[in-house]
Amino acid sequence: MSTTSTDPVADMLSRLRNAIAVNKTALVMPHSKVKESVAKLLKSANYLDEVKTSKADVGKNLEITINQPGTNARITAISRMSKPGRRHYVKSEKMPTIKGGRGIVVVSTSKGVMTGDDARKKHIGGELICKVY
Repeated sequence: MSTTSTDPVADMLSRLRNAIAVNKTALVMPHSKVKESVAKLLKSANYLDEVKTSKADVGKNLEITINQPGTNARITAISRMSKPGRRHYVKSEKMPTIKGGRGIVVVSTSKGVMTGDDARKKHIGGELICKVY
């Protein structure tokens, strides 16, 4: 079975969603730079506990610790916004707010992956990757 996907970010989000649904505290997946940057952004926004990379037989793995044992996951819902068949771009003025500011939107900009609030403050638009709350 191949571990490659046509949409690696959607695959990562599905793995996260499934791990949270069955109360797993950690997961391991194939590494990519985009997945690592999204995971690190979620860690800096306090949705994940830890993000690490490790060597695999071929390439690298991305190891994500969702929460500590005995605690609840801080991610209630996570969904993909822009898809390979239908990309969703926004200007900084039209950046969406999620759940009245309680959630975040992850945006891929020319200056890297950042939250929607950071992109709005820097007046940078980009592709909406996902929304988390």
